[in-house]
Amino acid sequence: MANVTFGQEPVTLIGKEVKVGDKAPDFTVLSNSLSEVTLDEYKGKVKLIAAVPSVDTGVCSDETKRFNEEAGNLDNVQVLTISMDLPFAQTRWCAAEGVKNLDTLSDHRDASFGENYGVLMKENRLLARAVFVVDSSDTVTYVEYVPEVTTHPNYEAAIQAVKEAK
Repeated sequence: MANVTFGQEPVTLIGKEVKVGDKAPDFTVLSNSLSEVTLDEYKGKVKLIAAVPSVDTGVCSDETKRFNEEAGNLDNVQVLTISMDLPFAQTRWCAAEGVKNLDTLSDHRDASFGENYGVLMKENRLLARAVFVVDSSDTVTYVEYVPEVTTHPNYEAAIQAVKEAK
């Protein structure tokens, strides 16, 4: 399992670590309108999935805005930001920040995504920072479990992986 720290303190990740070449695990999360969303909603598209602790924090906010900007330049790619934030908070944040090119999704109800992708932190029931790229046939082509949750992911590597995925 990935070694991850939060504020330099080791955390325990619940679930199975996802690796390149794996079939992307399914999940059930909530959209901003409170409807259930699964991986199938994005069938046939390349997916960049960013797991973040909360869009209301500095690094998460910057990351989501960066991926929103990148999403506007990518064809047949769906960018998803998944956190434990309530859908209402995500909706408010997106409106305040002008984020429209990606889907913010909430894992607060079941922690389905967190457990299925091995990013649920046991100590605080938040999602660890990670980036997954899933191709149009739902195979994982890129994985980054960010070693220190309070730092940024490798944006360039993630965007390059998206561009190479089919």
